[in-house]
Order: sequence, then structure tokens, then C-alpha cells
Amino acid sequence: VPNGDERDKDIANSIRYAVDNGADIINMSFGKSYSPGKKYVDKAVKYAERKGVLLIHAAGNSSKEITPDNNFPNKYFAKRGSSDAWIEVGASGSMEDENLAASFSNFSKEGVDLFAPGVDIYSTIPGSLYENNSGTSMASPTVAGVAALLLAYYPDLKPEEVKTILKSSVYNMSDDKVMLPGQEELVNFGDLSQTGGVVNAFQAIQMAESMAK
Repeated sequence: VPNGDERDKDIANSIRYAVDNGADIINMSFGKSYSPGKKYVDKAVKYAERKGVLLIHAAGNSSKEITPDNNFPNKYFAKRGSSDAWIEVGASGSMEDENLAASFSNFSKEGVDLFAPGVDIYSTIPGSLYENNSGTSMASPTVAGVAALLLAYYPDLKPEEVKTILKSSVYNMSDDKVMLPGQEELVNFGDLSQTGGVVNAFQAIQMAESMAK
């Protein structure tokens, strides 16, 4: 679909389709700034949660602080509450320096859970080809991949447990000074997400192993 033109009906139906066809994890590398049919998406998110499916969403590439009202779909339900089976992902660069947070990445101390590599990621493109691409749309499936790795070894983990492990096992860089995406301002990396860290597959597996004993 064109960027930002995902219809809420199609998002809701896609989530339900994936759940009904056996998905344990759904990666959502799409987003927009409005949601006229949010109630239908909310129902689909609740349906996925009831079925034990983890939802992982790209935070977006507008260099903005996201809120419950400016970035969709999201974990916040229109009426009240939020999904416990939802992970929001920002994009990080390849170096632990002031450019650690990708210049395009959306961010939020409350709304973004963690960051993941999203700059110059070598991936597939139409025509059975490959090229480097950047975006939270690359970071989100990285987290989905680590979540899948956890479930491959520990299939009894619940979505909420996978989320807890992924957030608790990040490579923590909360106190690192980084450029605020889209601005010429240094902030703590910990100000850009709940965890102040980047997904860490090795530490996630170690934590899952300790929980399984």
C-alpha cells in the first residue's frame, strides 16, 4: 500500500487472518497518523491477545515523539487500557555514539519499548533481489526475529513473558548522550524509550534459560 494509507479495516482483518492461520508473532512494519476505524483495530488486537499472539510494531520514521493520539496502530485502546502483548520498536544505528538513535526514528519515553538495528539493513526487495534499507520497518522485524528465536527454544512462553524478557535483556545505554532524532540536541538515550536499550538476542536467550530452570 502507499505509505500511510493502510485502511483500518485491512489492518484489523490482517491481524485476525494471521492469528487464525497459526501466527505466534505478528510484525507490523506500517503506521500512520490517523485511525478513523480504530475500534475495529482494537478488537483485532484484543483478539490476538486472547489467542496468545505477540504484536510487534514499528514506531515510525517521522523523527517525532509519538503519543496515543498521533501514531497508529498502537497499544492504547480507544475506550480504556492498553495491550500487554504489544511491543513498540524504534530504530538504532550501528555505532554506540551520538548517532545511536537513528535520525529518522520516532521515540517516546512511554510509548516506545526498545530500539533495534534499523540503519542500512541488508534485506529483500521485489524481484528476488537484496539491498540496504533503513527504517523502523527494519528494526521491528529484528525484534520479531528475536522473539521467534525465544519461542523456538522455549515454546511455552506467553506473549507477556516474551515481552518482559526482550525488555529486561536489552543492551542498556540509558545514560549515553545521543542526538534527539530530527534535532540538533543531545539527550540521554534513556529518554527515548522505556528501556533505554537495544534488543539483545544473546542476553534474551540467557534470561529465558534462567526462567525455564
